[in-house]
Amino acid sequence: MRKSRAESPFYRAGRAAVIWLQRKLPRTQLLLVFSVLVGITAGLAAVILKNLVHAIRELVLTNRPSYFQNQIYLLLPMMGILLTVLVIRVFFRNRFERGVARVLVAISRRSSKLRRSQMFSHVLTSGITVGFGGSAGLESPIVVTGAAIGSNMGKAPFFSYKERTVLLACGAAAGIAAVFNAPVAGLLFALEILLTDVTISAFIPLILASVSGVLCSTILMREEVLFSFRSLQPFDYHNLPYFLLLGIFCGLVSVYYAQVTLKVESLFHRMGEESRFTKALIGGAILGLLIFIFPPLFGEGYESIKALSQGQLHTLFQPELYEQMQDNRWFVLFFVGAIALVKVVATSVTLAGGGNGGNFAPSLFVGGYVGFFFSRLVNMVSSVRLPEDNFTVVGMAGILAGVMYAPLTGVFLIAEITNGYDLIVPLMVVAATSYALVRWFEQFPMDTRELAKKGQILTQNRDLNILRSISLEQLIERNFHELSPQTSLGKIVEAVTHTKRSLFPVVSPEDKHLQGIILLDDLKEVMFKPELYDQLTARQLMKLPPEFVDMHEEMPSVMHKFDHTGAWNLPVVDQGQYVGFVSKSGVFMAYRRFLLMQSEK
Repeated sequence: MRKSRAESPFYRAGRAAVIWLQRKLPRTQLLLVFSVLVGITAGLAAVILKNLVHAIRELVLTNRPSYFQNQIYLLLPMMGILLTVLVIRVFFRNRFERGVARVLVAISRRSSKLRRSQMFSHVLTSGITVGFGGSAGLESPIVVTGAAIGSNMGKAPFFSYKERTVLLACGAAAGIAAVFNAPVAGLLFALEILLTDVTISAFIPLILASVSGVLCSTILMREEVLFSFRSLQPFDYHNLPYFLLLGIFCGLVSVYYAQVTLKVESLFHRMGEESRFTKALIGGAILGLLIFIFPPLFGEGYESIKALSQGQLHTLFQPELYEQMQDNRWFVLFFVGAIALVKVVATSVTLAGGGNGGNFAPSLFVGGYVGFFFSRLVNMVSSVRLPEDNFTVVGMAGILAGVMYAPLTGVFLIAEITNGYDLIVPLMVVAATSYALVRWFEQFPMDTRELAKKGQILTQNRDLNILRSISLEQLIERNFHELSPQTSLGKIVEAVTHTKRSLFPVVSPEDKHLQGIILLDDLKEVMFKPELYDQLTARQLMKLPPEFVDMHEEMPSVMHKFDHTGAWNLPVVDQGQYVGFVSKSGVFMAYRRFLLMQSEK
């Protein structure tokens, strides 16, 4: 008879170890111990994923038949996406959530709890997708994997919601740190993307987790798997205006990136969830054709960025397709620019077709090509000589900042993978300029835009987060005495004596539409004149409210109306029909209750 998980010796040993730690260590030290455990486990997951992709790629490309050299690129990506869809259907029964946005939903809506299957499902599926040539990144899957590891370790009963959230972020930070061998970048990614309400106490666990992840990477990951640059030219301040122009260029390309991605996702979404294999076939076919024309689109593409920075442009071409064009410098330049633009389409069809991956690596890819294109173009049309390798790596920070809305992560990631901070000034200029330009077009990044606008995830604005978590329907007060437009002043005065309210809605009895409101202060001049009781009606005494609140309106909009009008009560209507009133004091009380609940979790 098969033993249950609770009866297994591994489970009993783990549980005993946790109980022993709980008894021996204070709560704060226990969190630090678990942050190291999370960092090591997430770092191991990152090492496994990177080496899995490398092994699959070596297997499918090294053993290809001699007569099937370049044509294999037409089929491999489709095979990878189809196999990914099949694995998700058979092993995970289509219960699969992609992207960092789902981690943010878990933080804001599920008490930072992620399913156990997410600790390994993204490693398997993204490894298959990217290993077979899917034009996506591994960073998003490893972030979800690390976050799931931290979340599940944080489910221990002695951890609160806040501590579980910190461990979740520790897993994500360790994953990023291990993938790039960049601990500071991992730390900043967690702070910029996941922990919107960070406290100083969260820094130490995040640092320990990031360092633990990097140690796993340093010890276990092979050098050829890591993405790094060894030699770059020193920064020349005379080139600062060109870096500023590059920042603007990166911002515009980032806007293009977001728009194309959302458009492709919309087109595939129209096919419906039941057409998973059809979408995989279509996406795989499009991706295979793009890779056949533009070979650097195969997989993550980090190798081609290194070749680009070193001026080895011949590695970007298929000789039999472009043999006569490789010596034309203008063709080479626009070929590089085309790769940057088409990479966005390739990544979009990979993910929309059913593959698993993210936009982190593609944004670095596009940034590298954009930086090279910009500097090579300037060098070709002017007497200026820009260092193309520097512009290639700085462009990566610009697009990452514009696509992921993570400028600090972009700056310090590139600084770490280039083994120094010699380019810190241009990195900051380009990342900040690109980020500011993109934020001018859209408040939220493309991956979380819809969820943020619906209030399903936390954002950097704490007050906005809390307001979006409050339900308007629960705040509606309905115990107001309704008056019809024909109600006489005498009956209104009688109603005043039977209610504690100082406000009366005037509602037409036929269709329940709100006609106006009567305030008690407006009645003071006439309510003590009995001779007017039968002469004046509610229609004559009412006035229009300063604003109407729609039944389905979001709370940030409601609070804006309160601030704009200065009112303390506003009527709520549903398609014009009167529902009740919402008060500013009621919103404040709900706000305080939310803060109290968060502190008790």
